[in-house]
Amino acid sequence: MNDLYLVVPEKPSDILAKMIDAVTEGWNSIIIKDERNIPDLRNKKIIFAVELNNAGISLGLDKILTEIFNRGRHGLSGSIGGVLVHSNTELFTKTVAQNVIFLTNQLGLSFPGRPLVEATGSLRNFLTMQKISNKPLIDVCIESCKDLGNRLRKYRPLLLENPNILVLHASNRATSNSLMLWDMVKGNLKNYAIREINIENGTVKDCIGCPYKICKHYGQQTSCFYGGIMVEEVYPAILESDIVIWICPNYNDAISANLSAVINRLTALFRKTKFYNKYFYSIIVSGNSGGDSVAKQLISALNINKTFRLPPYFSLMATANDKGAILELLNIEKYAREFAMNIKNNIGK
Repeated sequence: MNDLYLVVPEKPSDILAKMIDAVTEGWNSIIIKDERNIPDLRNKKIIFAVELNNAGISLGLDKILTEIFNRGRHGLSGSIGGVLVHSNTELFTKTVAQNVIFLTNQLGLSFPGRPLVEATGSLRNFLTMQKISNKPLIDVCIESCKDLGNRLRKYRPLLLENPNILVLHASNRATSNSLMLWDMVKGNLKNYAIREINIENGTVKDCIGCPYKICKHYGQQTSCFYGGIMVEEVYPAILESDIVIWICPNYNDAISANLSAVINRLTALFRKTKFYNKYFYSIIVSGNSGGDSVAKQLISALNINKTFRLPPYFSLMATANDKGAILELLNIEKYAREFAMNIKNNIGK
């Protein structure tokens, strides 16, 4: 029987207890309740099961994460994770999960697509899934937990012989520190098939929020109501890619409007094709601070929602404001080289 390391910082509610029972079915569970005597968590399968108080906080979780961080940058290397979160309110579950995934990914933890099962106080976050299964909300929640446990058991890294790498950006090459940093990384990825698509202003309309049946109709044709560059270039490139790298300057602590529209418009393609066998990475450059804010948005949109795999150390983040300032950062070429090597190492080639 496989071992599953179960991090449970607070006493679970009845609902979280049922979620834990479902996700651990068929596993030998090794429970971690606090920061004392945490075992070596490298090369393991790990589930964080988090019970939130009414303020959306788990004090025990913070202590456990701090202890793991104190072990160094590779404290979770080679491990694969998932997250369960329960709140008595309608708030906090997604933001807490984003934070757990972001922090542990910086320590080497990778995540399969859709690694989160969240249960809000009313369980109304399962209403969309209920329309498909026509079962009580709690049953939909429990089945989602069982599915996560099974996918975690089956998860294996993808060893790619000649990976197709797609790079998406919406920047001006003459002035963009983000693209300058990408060029440093690309210089260490020679002999790889790399395609770059520039999402220029005015080329992508944002999602209009078509009804489900209309969106699915277009998606079955690998299309979308709005058409344009998304259907003509981005959809085919996504389908052909093994790795998607998002080049994201930090705009007001958020993804730029053009790239946000691209993510929203992926929904039609997602109706037909899931992305469980595709990795994504990001390069994020902030003028002042907040790179982690952008990274968490990407995690939520692409890993939690759109099922892209999240590889370890998925994001290269830097701070550079003035034109060309990225070139002056201490050791930036070293960090770019290490990021490229991380991509190579993750695919085994």
